Amino acid sequence: MNPVESTAAGGPATWLPPLQWLKSYKREWLRPDIIAGITLAAYLLPAGIGDASLANLPPEAGLYACLFSGLVFWLFCSSRHTSITVTSAISLLIGASLGPMAGSDPARFSALAACTALLVAGMAFLAWLLKAGAMVNFISEPVMVGFKSGLAFFLVSTQLPKLCGFKGSHGDFWERCHHFLSHAHETNPASLATGLAALAVLVLGKIFLKNKPVALFVVVGGIIAGSLFSLESMGVKMLGDVPQGLPRPGLPAVEWHDWNELLPLALACFLLAAVETSAIGRMFSAKHGYRFDAGQELLAIAAANLAAGLGRSLPVSGGMSQSLVNESAGARTPLSGFIASLLILVITLFLSRLLHDLPQPALAAIILVAVAGLFKLEALKHLWHSYRSEFAVALAAMLGVLGSGILHGVLIGAVISIVQLIRRASKPHVAFLGRIRGTERFSDLSRHSDNVTYPGLLICRPESGLVYFNVDHVCDTITQTAHSQTPPCRLVLLDLSAAPHVDLQAAQTLASLYADLKTSGVQLQIVDARASVRDTLRREGIEEKVGRINRFTSAGDAVNAFIHGETTADTSPGGAGSAGATGPPSSH
Repeated sequence: MNPVESTAAGGPATWLPPLQWLKSYKREWLRPDIIAGITLAAYLLPAGIGDASLANLPPEAGLYACLFSGLVFWLFCSSRHTSITVTSAISLLIGASLGPMAGSDPARFSALAACTALLVAGMAFLAWLLKAGAMVNFISEPVMVGFKSGLAFFLVSTQLPKLCGFKGSHGDFWERCHHFLSHAHETNPASLATGLAALAVLVLGKIFLKNKPVALFVVVGGIIAGSLFSLESMGVKMLGDVPQGLPRPGLPAVEWHDWNELLPLALACFLLAAVETSAIGRMFSAKHGYRFDAGQELLAIAAANLAAGLGRSLPVSGGMSQSLVNESAGARTPLSGFIASLLILVITLFLSRLLHDLPQPALAAIILVAVAGLFKLEALKHLWHSYRSEFAVALAAMLGVLGSGILHGVLIGAVISIVQLIRRASKPHVAFLGRIRGTERFSDLSRHSDNVTYPGLLICRPESGLVYFNVDHVCDTITQTAHSQTPPCRLVLLDLSAAPHVDLQAAQTLASLYADLKTSGVQLQIVDARASVRDTLRREGIEEKVGRINRFTSAGDAVNAFIHGETTADTSPGGAGSAGATGPPSSH
């Protein structure tokens, strides 16, 4: 039995997966889970602090987010290896969006960030209640590739000034780049040297010590160097005081209108969290062969963000790099995430003051190395060589982030995904069929040009349900093709075997297709329609026009009848189309 698996039964076992996998927990799994938890905590610590700085929040906010969300996420998630954390994408989104609302008030900024986490929790919980786990698939992969690539460039523009030791600017990517280039002469040599040294250690660690907590070594080494060489006296900015202890949990102090203003930001954070967490879970479940439940993961996201919001921090999500560290360290169950949270709790209660002397350039170096995981050059190359239209979509999402900011970039990506979906659904492929030689089967002529065709006969198969927004395209395609046939078409055989649904408007449009073809002397016959489709067509009187539509006459039967000059449609109530048509449909 798998350590983690979703159950279809009702009750607590459905939404508390540990009630299932703890029953089969083996003693030998405990040691790798503890080792993975320690390794994960070492990775989460610098990442949490760094991402909090991206969100323009104090470092303790990142610690609180990892701590509180981690204590509850493992109870609800269906993935064995997913690690909940603050992420660069959501942190940047928070930092870039809340500034105008908060003004220069840090307390209000923190309250708005916590409020956003609570809204994300509410959206995720509602999506779980509505069983909307599949909604995460509506954001296409090219959109995510473009969004993350844009995010990587935006991240670089925010961290380069910190690496060089001067203050950065606000605005979009282009404004930040202009500020950096125009102020490059203000670079502090000590800051740059510190940042480059940290960057070198991180890059070498990525090459020779893959999936090891090298970032933790940089944090410890930076703290030692900061105090030993008095880097602050050389103009190197330090992390500063990190409060020891825990905040008092509670609702953030915001006004009612703030909740309304935060809704677009919360929606963007929710989409990012849902898509990223689901992608991580699917990747690991496919690799390790256990069942992943996208709906259950929404409940886990809701619980984690509720804890983060009540804990005075910021929205959280599954983190790809953190989850990879967790898996590579040997995690067997979500217990490793709980162990990591307990270790962060100890650090927050007793050791957080040691972080005061961490140089900001070293923290910027940690973030810059993390950017490498966001920019997918190979994915962009693949799109360019194989799917030019998808590359254009990825480029639009990337430019949306760079030119319009993170929040608008997310929304642009979502809109592009929806437009893509509608465009594809509105223009389904209509396959024109020919008989596969020596068989009674039919396939698409555009892929198999050696298929047998018959003069005067056009066999077509719409490869989609027929609904109000795509039926015109289907009928126009059939009409244009029928009118262009040489010799002239006498029969259009409409194979509906690939159409699981036909709505009212589609049925009425098929009646118009019949009328249009009839004026040109072309007959229309419908075969292989499913039961629900036949019911709809009968209700709309299509049978009275085109003839009996039944479950006995296949495409092969109708073609044979046409070849032999027999009647291709029987309009009598009990007709069966053509003699001998008793087998199942044979069109494929």
